[in-house]
Amino acid sequence: MKVLVMYRNIPGSGLVEGLRQHFEVHVNPRDGYMAREELLTTVADVDALVCLPSERIDAELLDAAPKLRVVSNYAVGFNNIDVDAATARGVMVTNTPDVVTDATADLAWAILMAIARDVLVVDRFARSGEWKEWRPERFIAADVTGTTLGIVGLGRIGQAMARRAAGFDMRVLYSDVRRAGQEIEHRSGAEFVEMDSLLRDSDFVTLHVPLNEATHHLIGERELSLMKPTAYLVNASRGPIVDEQALVRALRSHEIAGAALDVYENEPRLAEGLAALDNVILIPHLGANSRRTRDRMAGLTVENVVAALSGDVPPTLVNPEVLPNRKGLHA
Repeated sequence: MKVLVMYRNIPGSGLVEGLRQHFEVHVNPRDGYMAREELLTTVADVDALVCLPSERIDAELLDAAPKLRVVSNYAVGFNNIDVDAATARGVMVTNTPDVVTDATADLAWAILMAIARDVLVVDRFARSGEWKEWRPERFIAADVTGTTLGIVGLGRIGQAMARRAAGFDMRVLYSDVRRAGQEIEHRSGAEFVEMDSLLRDSDFVTLHVPLNEATHHLIGERELSLMKPTAYLVNASRGPIVDEQALVRALRSHEIAGAALDVYENEPRLAEGLAALDNVILIPHLGANSRRTRDRMAGLTVENVVAALSGDVPPTLVNPEVLPNRKGLHA
C-alpha cells in the first residue's frame, strides 16, 4: 500500500520511518507545499495521505484519488478537509487531538501574560538604548492574579486554561454551545454563563472553539463592544473565529486594552494595520510547537494510518459515520 506524505519537513521523530515499516512511502521531494496540479496527479494511486492544516483536501482531490482510504491530518483542527465529501466516498479522516492540549494551553497562557504585562513593548524599550533611569510611572501594566478569565469553549484546551488560571486565583467563567457536566465544572472551577455575560465580565477572554459555520466571526464588532475597555482577547484556536478587521478597529480606538494572537483570519497574511499596533502580540501559529508535542503528533499520525490501512478503526477517527461504508474494518 502507498502513503503520500505531502510535506517533507513535518517535525516529530519517526513519522516517515514509522510509516515505512508498514507501507511504501512517498514524500514530497521539495521544501514547502506541493503544487495543486502536481498533487492531483500524484494521488491517483495512493491509499493514504498525510497532510497539514494548510493543505486543502476537497472533492476534486478526493475524486483524483480513487484508491484513497484515509486522510491523516497532522493537526487537531480539520477545517481544511471536506469531511462530508470524504465520508461520501468512504474515506476515513483522522486528526491529532489530546496530544497538543498542554502545549497549546501553555502558549495561550504565555501570550496572555505577555500582553497583560506589555512584555514585548518593554523588551523593545530596554533594547533601544532609551532606558536611562528607572521611573516608577512608566509601563504600568495589567494585573492577572485575582482577575476574571472568560473561556469560550470548555473542551480539552479550555479546561487546561482553567487549570492554569487556578494558580493565579482567577475567577473562571465559560461559555459553550452546551453546558459541560458537573464533574468538569467542578474540576475546572468554571462557572457557566451566557456569551454576552462572559464578554462583559471577563478581564481576559480566551478562545478555544473549533472553526465551523457557527463559530466563523464569533467575535466581531458587537462582541468586542461588549468587552471592558481594560480587557484582553486571546486567540489560539482558529483565525477566522475573530473578525480581524473589527479587532483592528477595536484595538486602534482602545475599545479593548489589547489582544494576543497565535492564529489569523487569512494567515499568513495579517489584516491591514494589525502589525503596526503596540497593543497586540502576534505569534506565527506556534501553539503546538513544542518538541514533545511534535513527537506525539507524529506518533499518532502513524498510528492512524497503520490502523486505517490494516482494517482497524483509527484511534482518532473524525468521521465514524464512514465505518458502515468500509468493509473489513475491525470495530
